[in-house]
Amino acid sequence: MQAEPSPLAAATWALIVVYAIAVLTIVVRGARRTRSMDDYAIGSLLFSPVAVGLSLAASMTSAATFIINPGFVALYGLSAVLSMAVAIPLASLCSLVVLTKGFRRHGTTVKALSMAQWMETRYGSRPYGIFFGVLSLLLITFVVLICVGLTKVLSAALGVGELPVLAGLVVFVFGYMMFGGANSMVYTNTLQALLMLVIAVILLGSGYEHFREGVSGFMDRLAAIDPKLIGTTNTDSFLFRDHFEVFGAALIVGVAIICQPHILTKSLLLKSDRDVNRYLITGCTVQFIFFAVVFAGLYARLAFPDLSVAGQPLPMDNIVSAYVVSEFPVIIGLIVVLGLISAGLSTLESLIQSMSTTVTNDIIKPLASPRLGLDRPENFRVVLLINRAVIVLLALAAFGLSWQQLVDPKLSVSIFAQNGVYAYFSAAFVPILMGMFLRDVPLMAPVAASLTAVTVHFSMYYGRLPLPFTLADGENPGVAAAVAIVSSVVVGFGVYLLGRGGRAPAMLNRAGGSAR
Repeated sequence: MQAEPSPLAAATWALIVVYAIAVLTIVVRGARRTRSMDDYAIGSLLFSPVAVGLSLAASMTSAATFIINPGFVALYGLSAVLSMAVAIPLASLCSLVVLTKGFRRHGTTVKALSMAQWMETRYGSRPYGIFFGVLSLLLITFVVLICVGLTKVLSAALGVGELPVLAGLVVFVFGYMMFGGANSMVYTNTLQALLMLVIAVILLGSGYEHFREGVSGFMDRLAAIDPKLIGTTNTDSFLFRDHFEVFGAALIVGVAIICQPHILTKSLLLKSDRDVNRYLITGCTVQFIFFAVVFAGLYARLAFPDLSVAGQPLPMDNIVSAYVVSEFPVIIGLIVVLGLISAGLSTLESLIQSMSTTVTNDIIKPLASPRLGLDRPENFRVVLLINRAVIVLLALAAFGLSWQQLVDPKLSVSIFAQNGVYAYFSAAFVPILMGMFLRDVPLMAPVAASLTAVTVHFSMYYGRLPLPFTLADGENPGVAAAVAIVSSVVVGFGVYLLGRGGRAPAMLNRAGGSAR
């Protein structure tokens, strides 16, 4: 639904101009320091661990957290809150702390620029690295989610149709990401994280009047709309039907969700191991606040009990946009819109940077270097030009897929994104785990784990395969991913033990060298 022209629209136009100028200024500064693919991927500047921690939190928090996921909460209530704001955050942040140091230890030793390069160097297999480079293309689904979420918010706030908003968004963001890379991204992400903290406080506090009669009164108001909104499960949803979907699958997915290139590789921006703890404390604290924002979806449901505006039904992905436009005065609404833009752009920048780096370094260079000599230092300008061409192609793909999801989504663009992203980190989880904590790992073990994860995930999802102990089936991408991850662990470690003749795993010590 397209918003009518309003004072908010005029103010938003002015805000976007100012915001764009600020971002471009930072990008120009970063671009002047970008002289190689190494600079583009991990930066040439000395970043504060607090700044990198804020960048991490901003990267982990996408348009899904601030724009799309509150819509699930508005539709399905407390069950969605427990899954998205309790189970997944606890699992993912604990996993982040455990995995970051091991990933960084190997990544800095070999100067890895991407997840695919980390896999290649850790297991000594270029084909395996190329495989992960190709697999990273699944992350385009996440890019689409963010583009759709931002288009929804900007279209509602500006009173402009979705197609021109989407086109302008893609041209602007992909355009400036062709130049600055990590040098500008950390600064823009830090600015965005600070804005997102402000918006998180505003959104979480926006429903304070609903608590005039305490928590029980708040729950009673939700129950008056639909008793299922206050249940720990919700059988109306194919995502939160029972406790396995709400907690079990969410915990498994949360542990593995960290295994995305724009998250784990963030630690490679740190220049010293002494910075890691401050980086993690900053990132985890801020990230936990961001996860809590989905609670605002309950406020939106109280604002729109029948999920309609002026008699028109609200699609799930439009609920937060409608809530912001209808519930906030112009000044507060403007701040909220700015925060929502920041939430989307922060992750979008990280994804563009990591995907383009992966395609350039881990697919094109290995395949073309024997003929074109792209590994030679004097050809770095050619490599940067190739990287920019890759970004253009990613932009075209993102635009086409985003428009398709705007026109014909399955409930939400989030389902489309989860299907691709969950398949990726399901395939990456066991190889990363083995690479960090085990030595003498036969290549067949991580390869078998990755292939099992991808096969099981897509078989579960497209076959909608049921599980015997739960109402859940593969239609829920989280369930498909959870089963894929467990299957990958069983197969990967099974192959590893067989390769060692059934002997106990040989663990790496902190230095990453000898067995305990």
